Amino acid sequence: MPEDLRLELEAMAGRLVGWRREFHRHPETANGEIRTSAVLRQHFEGLGFSVEGMAGTGLRADLEGLPGGRTVALRTDIDALPLEEEGEKGYASTVPGACHACGHDGHMAILMGAAEALARRKEAFRGRVVFLCQPAEELPPGGAKRMIEAGALEGVAAIFSLHLWQPMPTGAVGAVPGPMMAQSDNFRVTVKGRGGHASMPHQAVDPILAAAQVVSALQSVVSRNVDPLQPAVLSFGTVHGGTVYNIIPGEVKLTGTVRTFDPAAQALMKRRLFEISRSAAGSLGAEADVEYEDGYPPLVNDPAETDFALAVAARLFGPEKIFPLRPVMGGEDFAYYLRRITGAFLFFGAGDGMRFPHHHPGFDIDERALAPAAALLASLALDFLERPA
Repeated sequence: MPEDLRLELEAMAGRLVGWRREFHRHPETANGEIRTSAVLRQHFEGLGFSVEGMAGTGLRADLEGLPGGRTVALRTDIDALPLEEEGEKGYASTVPGACHACGHDGHMAILMGAAEALARRKEAFRGRVVFLCQPAEELPPGGAKRMIEAGALEGVAAIFSLHLWQPMPTGAVGAVPGPMMAQSDNFRVTVKGRGGHASMPHQAVDPILAAAQVVSALQSVVSRNVDPLQPAVLSFGTVHGGTVYNIIPGEVKLTGTVRTFDPAAQALMKRRLFEISRSAAGSLGAEADVEYEDGYPPLVNDPAETDFALAVAARLFGPEKIFPLRPVMGGEDFAYYLRRITGAFLFFGAGDGMRFPHHHPGFDIDERALAPAAALLASLALDFLERPA
């Protein structure tokens, strides 16, 4: 059966590439995936699945096999990034300020291919396969929680998903049992001073200098407050302040992210962010208002299901394709599903010949990964349903 699936989806590779490129041309950002959702609904309804809309632009599509058996879910994210694409592609984004720079276009094509292959086998397995198309993975608080609240996991025994991963060779498969991706919180710091003429700084309270002090001082949180054996990140992503070279502005806005795998370390970093921002700004006569947004929790794979998924991949592609993987500090709202039910999240290599990393405006994937990734998803569903409960 695994070999049949692999060969069948290899024969569909051109169609998967076509689907992926069509999504790439028409990206839609978080919670605005209207066209994307309609294309996916049409595909699943064309296969005879029952389809339910949820969480705004999200979908749950059910494929019924033979009576009895369990239910397994496969999930794709469907949103693009608010980013202007760069580079020459025949399938470049046609939407200003939006592009698929993380691989979600490929994830959708992979799920569509897996659904078609499984639909042809619905008389060969017992149980049900649920296909979840989830909006807003890129924008906290994300779409996963709303999907769950709408009933996406109703009756589901386990869930699997994969992410095309540019840092890995094309066709390689990796996963980490236990914590695999970090909690990803966001923060905003508004440093308020008193504006004035740049030639008379003594009459102003310079928020640019104070903001620089805040940025510098907060680098001590990871190096001096967090256990050195505990992975942690505190990074700034934006700095905005001022309008012209000879005016000291009234305020500067900073944004950034805090990431760890441990809730206690995350709480420590959150507390120190408030304390240091206020004291560093205050030391220069400025004020710092801090806003903190709790993001996705750590993604924690079930060890047994991770071993199962990697065993399926090894049987499908050979043990040499299993890639040794360490946890990464990126965040992923698939974590919410794994908090409710068992399952696993995998990385699937798509990086051969690719120059730019995820979330770069020039990002792209090696499309040769699409067909084998679809075969893996379909195989995970079939093997799980055939496994004794």
